[in-house]
Amino acid sequence: MGINIAIKEIECTSALCREKKLKIVRVLVKHPENFGDAAEVFRTVSKVKAECAVGDWEPFLKKNKLSKDTETVHIDLLINDEDISMLDSLAEDSYSGWVDLNKLDTQAQEKAIADSLPENRTTEWELISFDEMKETCATCKVSWDKGRGCMGAFGPDNSLLPGIAEKYGCMITASVPASVSSGKIYTYEDATRLLEEIEILRKALPEEGKMMVRRYSGPVDRMEAVAKISIDEKCGFYFF
Repeated sequence: MGINIAIKEIECTSALCREKKLKIVRVLVKHPENFGDAAEVFRTVSKVKAECAVGDWEPFLKKNKLSKDTETVHIDLLINDEDISMLDSLAEDSYSGWVDLNKLDTQAQEKAIADSLPENRTTEWELISFDEMKETCATCKVSWDKGRGCMGAFGPDNSLLPGIAEKYGCMITASVPASVSSGKIYTYEDATRLLEEIEILRKALPEEGKMMVRRYSGPVDRMEAVAKISIDEKCGFYFF
């Protein structure tokens, strides 16, 4: 297992992804029937009914690129037009549970969000392509990991760096493993103290040996980059 370091990018006004990450566009709710046309509906046919209608099951699966384990046929996943026409009249409507917030007014959007769990919400950022994400990160001011994003590696969970840090009184760095377990979020005031620790660690690592310099200079550099962004943007940072 490894430990990573990241900033709270949605607290950064300069973050190019911020607006998209804060905009929720879809939510999975307990009661989709309360949201009218905004609720996603699937048209499906059971395997038993579909087999009776199509006759030869294996060619049907092959034509429509469906798995041999298919137990429910989703009309919108079918490729063959003749099969779509044949099965559509047998299909039944069922809610997926997802609701499109763009189809709701502000009051209904708030109700839908309240009816969902935080982990069951899709933001606008999650809907863009991987290439768009890369392009955004490459030009973002808070993309501290050499343009690759706002999180990066601290090191393995058995890293010796926290122990070295404790030896030299660098208690933020020393507390990294504990903060992963507790989910602690450090503040930009902590970042000022972390920068002070960076200077101490840069002098301490050579005293610990060349191997320690080679192994831990990278994590120290990454902590410095995070601390500077945290101070500039007044955002939190954390290890996970």
